[in-house]
Parts: sequence; structure tokens; C-alpha cells
Amino acid sequence: MGTHVIKMPDIGEGIAQVELVEWFVKVGDLVSEDQVVADVMTDKATVDIPSPVAGRVLALGGQPGEVMAVGSELIRIEVEGAGNLREDAAPAPAVAAEAPAAAPKAPAQARVEVAAVSVAAVKTAPTPRAAPVAREANERPLASPAVRKRAWDAGIELRFVQGSGPAGRVLHDDLDAYLAQDTSTSAAPASGYAMRTDEQHIPVIGLRRKIAQRMQDAKRRAAHFSYVEEIDVTALEELRAQLNQKWGETRGKLTLLPFLMRAMVVALRDFPQINVRYDDEAQIITRFGAAHIGVAAQSDGGLMVPVVRHAESLNLWAAADEIARLANAVRTGKATREELSGSTITLTSLGALGGIASTPVVNLPEVAIIGVNRIVERPVVVKGQIVIRKMMNLSSSFDHRVVDGMDAAQFIQAMRGLLEQPASLFLE
Repeated sequence: MGTHVIKMPDIGEGIAQVELVEWFVKVGDLVSEDQVVADVMTDKATVDIPSPVAGRVLALGGQPGEVMAVGSELIRIEVEGAGNLREDAAPAPAVAAEAPAAAPKAPAQARVEVAAVSVAAVKTAPTPRAAPVAREANERPLASPAVRKRAWDAGIELRFVQGSGPAGRVLHDDLDAYLAQDTSTSAAPASGYAMRTDEQHIPVIGLRRKIAQRMQDAKRRAAHFSYVEEIDVTALEELRAQLNQKWGETRGKLTLLPFLMRAMVVALRDFPQINVRYDDEAQIITRFGAAHIGVAAQSDGGLMVPVVRHAESLNLWAAADEIARLANAVRTGKATREELSGSTITLTSLGALGGIASTPVVNLPEVAIIGVNRIVERPVVVKGQIVIRKMMNLSSSFDHRVVDGMDAAQFIQAMRGLLEQPASLFLE
């Protein structure tokens, strides 16, 4: 028997470090060739790491949330034959008594498939369980991040789960046993007025950590300012309803987003200084003729921004189809790094939850983000008469290092004129 060491692969794009997000195996597991053993995250997406060999897991090189260098040791596997580890190599890395096992994958995380997933891991026979350890009522139980995540997803309070691991550590087997119990015997408080003293500590790792880092970086580096403008979209909504009634069955239903995207594309013709990316380290502004519009999309794993490329070349239905395709890729975890990068300006909308106004964060290195608030019917004065109109606000933010206030205001006013007179969207 020999030992095969799998090192953190070079994922490309000059990436020197990646974050270990999740293990799908633990020490002692049998793995097959091409089986995915771990997920790691780059700045762009989550990447599956497969095993090139079959064997038994000897050691894991890190814990979820740990940032690891490319080329560092990821996992050791005992294999038939000599393996690739020299006898005089460094000893195996230390591992926790119970390494994190596979928790349910977040389906909306973007992945780059680097190898096909083969059959599931063949587990070794379970070892005898230790007797449960008594725990004080307010004592925080010991558990790995993967166990805590699984308990959180299942709505389980770990203080009610007896741990059979060392020092009462809660293992995945303990969660299985707890879930198998009759829910009527649960020790959880039954009354909505019962005093609660429990608390949970949730590690910020993976996609959530990347989102936090990017938002903090954007607020720290960019000189944000926001501009809110009210728009009468009554005529636009009438046009959209007519198009959907006539073409909805054959071409698909249109939402508001393709119209907003079209307004952005047309307005950018007169305001190319908005459609740029700013490299603040090199002090270079790159102005783009193409409009690669990022469309902020909420997923189960967090906020992601897939990119509609060359929006200037798309008609309403083509734009709608691409938005739908990218949104589905995000939801199903199949969006690639290329689909999640390269935007030149971003469109963000909370739909019916859009509120009255918002202050979106610029998606660096872009310099502008256009936020859409919800449509409401309310009385307004039109030619001296009080009438009911459909009104909507655009709440947009800009990087004041690059965009002057007047340019930002004029750009939004140009979008307003196009949306309030929707025929002008299609005039050349």
C-alpha cells in the first residue's frame, strides 16, 4: 500500500489562494476515482475538487473556511501500489477527531465542473458510538462547522442534541439519531412565549465570505453617492401588457428588466463615461463600447451577478431569454466564472420588495449600478389634473472618483425620458 497526496490545484487566472468551503469525505472514508472530495472557492465561483485515485482517506489538509495556497496539501489517500508520496516526505497533517463530513450542498452556488462526479463514497463500517455526555442547559455544544451548518439548515438547536464524540462533540451520526426521534418528544420549547437563552455561532465562509469582502471593499474604496429619480411607467406597463398579450405564448412573457436594460443601452450611447471599469491601482479608466450588464440575482447561497453580454445587440425577447437562462444557472449552481465576471455596469432589482428608495453598492471595478424600486399606483398631477399613474423610482449609485454628479443625474434623466416615452427605446 502507498500514499497519494492531492495538492490544491492551480485553477487558473493567476489565483494563488482559494478558500476551502466544504468536505464531502472524512478520515476513513473510501473514495473512488473522479469522486468529488471537496469544494473550494475562488473570487469568481465554487470549484469541485475530484480525486484522481481510488482509496481510503488518511488525512485532510484543512478545515472549511481556511484559506489555502495553490500547491498546498489538500488530502492524503491510501492507495494500492506505491502512491506518489516519498517515504522521507513530511508527516501527514493533523486532523480533527471528527472531520467535517458532507453537508447538503448550497444549490445556488456557482460551480466550475473540473471533473465528472462518479458514484458516491463507499463508507466504512460505523465504529461503536460512545455514550452521550451530559451537558449543562446553557453550555454551547462542541461541533464542526459542517455539523452546525447542517443543524441550522434543518432547524435543529444543537443544545438539545446529545453528542457521542470526544468531550461530547456532536457528530453527523448524532444529528441522524436526533432527526429519527419522534418529534413529539423533542425537548425544544413548545410555547411561543418561553424564555430562550440559546445562541448560535455561524462561521462566515464560502460565498457569504466573498460577498462580505466585496461589499466591504467596495464601500471602502469607492466614493459612493446615490441619486433617486421618480419615473412614470404607466405607458411602459401598457406596452409591456400589449406585447405579452400578443407574443407571450410564442416568444415568452416580458418582465420589466429587458425594457430597463434597453433604456440603459440607449442612454449609454450619450454617456459612455458611465460604462467603464476603473482600475484604481493602475489609475486607468477603461471605457467600453459593449454593454455587458450585470443583473444582480439572489440565490440560496447569497447575492450573485451573472452578466448579460453585449446587451446592446439584444432585442427585448433575446434579453429576456438570456436573463432567464443566467438566473436559472445561478439557482441550479451551474453558472460559470465567465458568466459571473466581466460586467461593465450593473442592474439590481428587488421586484415587489423593492421599497421606495435604496442605496445600492457599486459593483467594483464598475462605477455605476442602477437600482429599481417597486411600481406603485398613486395620484399625481398631470396637466393640472389629478390622475392615477403607475410610478417607480430608480435608485442608483455611482463612484464619485470617476462619475460627476451632473453626468450621473443626466444619465438617469435620459433613462427616465426613454422609459416614459417607450417608443423612443426603439428609434434609431
